Amino acid sequence: QDAQVLAGVGLTRSVDFRGLVEGAAQSYALPQVRYHALPIEPTVVQRAKELAVAGQQITAPVAVGLMQDTYRAFVSDNAQQFAGLFEQLLAEDSPLVFHCTAGKDRTGFAAALILGVLGVPRETILSDYHLSTTARRPEFEIPRIDPTAHAGDPVALGFARYQQDPKSRIARPLYGADREPLLEAALMEVEQRWGSVEGYLRDEAGISASDIEALRAAYLE
Repeated sequence: QDAQVLAGVGLTRSVDFRGLVEGAAQSYALPQVRYHALPIEPTVVQRAKELAVAGQQITAPVAVGLMQDTYRAFVSDNAQQFAGLFEQLLAEDSPLVFHCTAGKDRTGFAAALILGVLGVPRETILSDYHLSTTARRPEFEIPRIDPTAHAGDPVALGFARYQQDPKSRIARPLYGADREPLLEAALMEVEQRWGSVEGYLRDEAGISASDIEALRAAYLE
């Protein structure tokens, strides 16, 4: 039934930002959909586990700091993956979906880059990103985490806490999509180092001025 829905909207391409282990654990193939893997490893998971093993408590400020570092790393370490997305957008304008695992971090920054280069105001980009805090509610997540089965996994336990209390000051930075300080941190990194999204894509991702004009011609009305 899901495949029929996707066929109905004319989906032709899928861009997968999940890391190698994530993608292998939940691989997929859809009829008539071309699959493109552009892996960005989920470093926040490993860093949270390392802190827990070292005996450091994951407090609310630590959780925010972990996620801010993650978003800044999207900017500094993954320009070529995002360049791959723009190559797909430039190749044709047939329906395309891009995703990660949670659908709001790697995916959220990619969406911000697209909107930014198309000239969408920053405030609108941040507001659009924040919609995931409402749309990605714990009751929609499958499966529901059993804390007793993940006693040694701080990430799974954090998500279980988020499922129980979406307003948790510790869990929300990891699993929610608050515009500040998460996406804001990435956009500030872009603006401080490259001046604008357009400058970042041009200098780091190799997206030329003519490419940008082509994107705007294809995706703006």
